[in-house]
Amino acid sequence: MAGKKPEKKKGLSKEEIAAMKEHMQELNGGKADGGSAVLEKIAEMPEPDRTLGKRIHSLILSSVPSLSPRTWYGMPAYYKGDKLICFFQNASKFKARYATLGFSDKANLDEGDMWPTSFAVNKLTLAEEKRIAALVKKAVGWG
Repeated sequence: MAGKKPEKKKGLSKEEIAAMKEHMQELNGGKADGGSAVLEKIAEMPEPDRTLGKRIHSLILSSVPSLSPRTWYGMPAYYKGDKLICFFQNASKFKARYATLGFSDKANLDEGDMWPTSFAVNKLTLAEEKRIAALVKKAVGWG
């Protein structure tokens, strides 16, 4: 039989299961709150994710100091009050080829009927840093 399709795995990957377990711990009073938990998660990341995570963390908090860092599914995340605004997903978390800066539906990034809510990040130059700062400000209604 030519052209037989490979079987797809059913269910969650072990990385997805681990993220769900982390989220359950966060919901039950684990490492959800606080900048120290976020910094711990970033410190655990392999390079180059760790360097990206540190820089993005710094950019987000310097752009909108009122955002609160917390973990979300074991990832660095940034909240306005109790509303998730954005998060950093390191490439190694789900064995992806790039890290992601994502925004929740609470972020004010609307542009017409279609707009991006996540961005692949491989490296940061001054141009990307400026774009991230502008996106975060816009997400909270500052831009």
